[in-house]
Amino acid sequence: MTTRQIAFTLLCSLLSALFAVGIFQALSPSKQIVIHEDAEPRYASTNDWLSELRPRTFLSATPTDFTQAASAVIPAVVFIRTFEESATGLFNRSGQTIAISTGSGVIISKDGYIVTNNHVIEFGQRYEVTLNDKREFVGTVIGTDPSTDLALLKIDGEQLPIIELGNSDSLQVGEWVLAIGSPFNLESTVTAGIVSAKGRNIDILDGQDRIESFIQTDAVVNPGNSGGALVNTNGELVGINTAIITRSGGYEGYSFAVPVNLIRKIVRDLSEFGSVQRGILGAYIANVTAAVAEEKGLDKVEGVLITEVTDDSSAENAGLLKGDVIVKINNVATPAVPVLQEILGQLRPGDRVKLHYIREGKEALVNLVLKNKLNSTSTLTANEERLLHELGFEVRNLSNLEKSRLKTEGVKVMSIFRGSEMETTNMEPGFIITAANDRKINNLNDLLRFLKRTAGEVVLEGVYENYQGAYYYSFTNK
Repeated sequence: MTTRQIAFTLLCSLLSALFAVGIFQALSPSKQIVIHEDAEPRYASTNDWLSELRPRTFLSATPTDFTQAASAVIPAVVFIRTFEESATGLFNRSGQTIAISTGSGVIISKDGYIVTNNHVIEFGQRYEVTLNDKREFVGTVIGTDPSTDLALLKIDGEQLPIIELGNSDSLQVGEWVLAIGSPFNLESTVTAGIVSAKGRNIDILDGQDRIESFIQTDAVVNPGNSGGALVNTNGELVGINTAIITRSGGYEGYSFAVPVNLIRKIVRDLSEFGSVQRGILGAYIANVTAAVAEEKGLDKVEGVLITEVTDDSSAENAGLLKGDVIVKINNVATPAVPVLQEILGQLRPGDRVKLHYIREGKEALVNLVLKNKLNSTSTLTANEERLLHELGFEVRNLSNLEKSRLKTEGVKVMSIFRGSEMETTNMEPGFIITAANDRKINNLNDLLRFLKRTAGEVVLEGVYENYQGAYYYSFTNK
């Protein structure tokens, strides 16, 4: 083939290729390139710090540039040092203060409310709070909730930076999050990771009312991070870093945070009442196993099994039975116990809920009203709880069955604290208080009202279910 023929062949090939490209572009639809950027950091107003949940308006998984989120959040994460006074001398006079723990906290309101972990400030008597700008304040404990390992502090300051509260329900597994705190006393340390799981129960909290429905992440969290912020890429608080699972004592890839939707309710209660107002279902529950699912004919190994129903509880009053499987509450699926506990933890006594459950293979719906642990739908202030605790006993209203059986109204004593004023009376658990200083006591509210208004000698009159006659116990109400 001659040089001219080769050139002619190459020219024809080039023209054919250009013609094909032109035809493709003419027939193909035009493309639109969309670039997602982080929204500008938003700061809640003074009256907005516990506002209702907002729908998600940003793409949280991209881009992997966390600078805006970090710069918005760092100023509102504080360093907390907890002190106790050491007793010295022959007469145990107070001596120097000793730092017993350190941790982190998050400013959530312009007037200085700070959320942290209960174990950060537990056993302390004085609290130093240091901001990122080096300002120092003395913190005051507003309230604590060991059952969720949360505590609320307050400082008095001006122009305080705050974090906007996000929506932990919209958080997705695989989503990027940032952990911000003060590990090893290194202030304002930022680490990144993803959400590994939600609704984790790791069995680290004590008490019958404990709620463990943690957000699990692989963001690096070490000692000192406790009480620090877990935020999404929009700079919104989605959790409070609380615990790690480790064999070495340091970070090993498993960190856990209390979800912010639960924190909202705890903070409201602590700021309003000084204690948490917890709505209780009144049933013992367990996760559904493969064997239970097969026995009940369930489509999935999911749900919350009722193993026992307590007398005159919300569950019993609504007609729930042992063996029922709860599958939804307020139209939210409950695949496991932690999910149900987290939702209930956001409710108060007196709140109405819709419960979907399965019985004998059929799904049913029931409406019920939650009660508190004293079997009442009312709320108790911290002062009222403290009054009962200082006297040294736990009480509750009589159930409807007990009222019918005993043919009386009253308040039942559930337990008596060792070394308390009430123990000196020789009263026994099970005593049913029917009168105080000859005034009839029908329920817990009557008893609290009487105790708050009466100082000096008090005589409680009542009965025991299995013993005849009336019994009387006297004590001094201070």
